[in-house]
Amino acid sequence: MSVLKPKNLNAILKDSFIIGLITLVLAVPIVGLPTINATEGLKIEPRWSVVILMVLGVFLGRLLLNLWWHREPTLSSSIIIQNIPLLQSLQQLLKFILPIGLIFALILPTMPFASRYVMDVAILVITYIMLGWGLNIVVGLAGLLDLGYVAFYAIGAYSYALLANYFDWSFWICLPMAGVFAGISGILLGFPVLRLRGDYLAIVTLGFGEIIRVILLNWYEFTGGPDGISGIPRPSFFGLEFKRNSEGTFSGFFGLDYSSMHRIIFLYYLILALALLTNFVTLRLRKLPVGRAWEALREDEIACRSLGINPTNTKLTAFAIGATFGGLAGSFFATRQGFISPESFTFIESAVILAIVVLGGMGSQIGVVLASVVLIGGTELFRELEEYRMLAFGALMVGIMVWKPRGLLANREPTIRIKVEGSS
Repeated sequence: MSVLKPKNLNAILKDSFIIGLITLVLAVPIVGLPTINATEGLKIEPRWSVVILMVLGVFLGRLLLNLWWHREPTLSSSIIIQNIPLLQSLQQLLKFILPIGLIFALILPTMPFASRYVMDVAILVITYIMLGWGLNIVVGLAGLLDLGYVAFYAIGAYSYALLANYFDWSFWICLPMAGVFAGISGILLGFPVLRLRGDYLAIVTLGFGEIIRVILLNWYEFTGGPDGISGIPRPSFFGLEFKRNSEGTFSGFFGLDYSSMHRIIFLYYLILALALLTNFVTLRLRKLPVGRAWEALREDEIACRSLGINPTNTKLTAFAIGATFGGLAGSFFATRQGFISPESFTFIESAVILAIVVLGGMGSQIGVVLASVVLIGGTELFRELEEYRMLAFGALMVGIMVWKPRGLLANREPTIRIKVEGSS
């Protein structure tokens, strides 16, 4: 139960009314008076019903939030403490959900509903899961705010595209090289920011991401500039191409009828394997001294120095390993799309990946998965809304921040436990 004081009701209604009025002022010119192409030129087509729905939705949403924030709980602390076993049971339940989720991911292509659209969305979600796990090393474990992670994503994509086009190397040769190039760029970024933390570090990494994008946009002779790079080779299954010809192809070798879904399913399992590799390496590194050094650096850098931990090496390893995984994901993105351009690596991509890490819970691997499914997969459900799709994306982010301000899974198991003799 909760009790709301009557004196707060007027303030709540006033605040909700003001927010609704602000929404009305913003929605009228942006949403209510759009322009359309007509035979005589541009024409204004009012949409007052949409404006009214937006204002009512914002008013009611603000009202409910205010009622939640201003409530005064009447439960005693003893009852609240009794909820601790419930949290422990949820953690036990999570241990069963993880293998079930992995099995579902493995058998997803065999499901009756696994259409081309469903597989494309699944590939997109897993790609962002891999990017989130890579950035989680830098932001979640080492505590280094990175707003330019998309730069490593772009370096990996362009490395594969250029190596495959200029040297005619296969995907399996270019994939590790793309990761190496991205890791080297992460080290190069790490050196100038060794003494920076917080907002200053975020500004420098943001500038690094924009520098990479501008270079890709203007170095026309090498990167193709705004035209991008097309005709990027597709990966093969041990030399078997996914083509319609019967000789030397995947379908011909296994005696199957040709289907374009063969390549999509192969790409799905490929990105799933890369994501699982990222998760496995991250979990193993967390148990090593370098992983514990990352978490110590996140908590207190001065204490790290007093304990003999080298902050320089710790930061550089975090940047390099996180960038490597970003480069691997970028290489997969290039071979999946078959075309890349600087427009695919804007700041909004870094913001989305960072939002996945923060909203999932800093340092939580499972939280990244849940946030990716909600933010990326959830917005795909609203694709039919067209121009309101990003509005739905923002609403999902606001909802998570309101109900789970520390992330979907803020609590995680410690990296190491110390057992005292005589304790149970």
